[in-house]
Amino acid sequence: MNQSFSDIEVICVNDGSKDGSKELIEAYMRSNPRIMLINQANQGVSMARNIGLQAASGDYIGFVDADDTIDASMYDTLYRAAVEGDCDAVITNFECELEGCKVTTKFPFPLGIVLMRDYIEREIMTYFLKSDQLNTVWNKLYKRSAIIDFGVEFPRNVALGEDGMFNMQFFKHAKRVTYLDYSGYNYRAVIGSATRNMKEKDYFQRALDVYRLDLTGVYTNEIDPLKLKQLRSFKLITNVIATINMYLRASKDVGLAERLRYVNRMIKNSDVREALPYYYHEASGTLSRYERFIAEMIRRKSILGLYCATTYSKLRNT
Repeated sequence: MNQSFSDIEVICVNDGSKDGSKELIEAYMRSNPRIMLINQANQGVSMARNIGLQAASGDYIGFVDADDTIDASMYDTLYRAAVEGDCDAVITNFECELEGCKVTTKFPFPLGIVLMRDYIEREIMTYFLKSDQLNTVWNKLYKRSAIIDFGVEFPRNVALGEDGMFNMQFFKHAKRVTYLDYSGYNYRAVIGSATRNMKEKDYFQRALDVYRLDLTGVYTNEIDPLKLKQLRSFKLITNVIATINMYLRASKDVGLAERLRYVNRMIKNSDVREALPYYYHEASGTLSRYERFIAEMIRRKSILGLYCATTYSKLRNT
């Protein structure tokens, strides 16, 4: 409601919440006609977003998760860039707050110019394969007519990673995109949220599901099969390393023995073993000393080495 760009509609999809969200939104609606509320039984984030897309009538669409915040000038900034460049999408940086520390995520794309189809295919589509950082939908603005024309929607029955699939399908067709060196979205990694709850979310299985996805309909003839394998392997091992760090740097909610068993299952997995050589090839010369050591401990299947390294890293950064 504090956005400097006032010509907006705010579509709130209540996906079966039980925390009083419905009543809170209804109170806001009484004083602001820009707010629309859609109530449904819990069906998950993909279905909630698809329902919101169907209800939207604006020229452009953005997404905001319920526990995050956006700067007052965010949609004014993104909308002006989209209109000026006649863009299908605008990509921005975003800020993440985790345990009191703020980190800004940026991307290696040219700034402030319109990126055309050949660049999107060559750089942006391959970036989706190599990294999860660009997967989010909330640091972007999408042209609604493009979403309709491209026939894009969020995949059903996907526990995690639905944003990445939406983006790959969208950018497969996008013709004009711009990237701004601007951070208006503030992502809060809240303990207990969908992306931080280790007890409820199997992060390794999610990484495997992404690694095993059939992308022939998305990356048909656009990229060499060997390069595709290298990029996907890089993402898998990068996610495995991140999950190892998350699990071994301690959690009061999950016992050490359980966490060690989980990590042991990861590093002995056949897909991980297959991906390691491709990871080394793709990451050649770019890894930090810590990353090289962790990768080597994974190669050796050394739980002790991984535990000592992550513990030392935690103590050093405390």
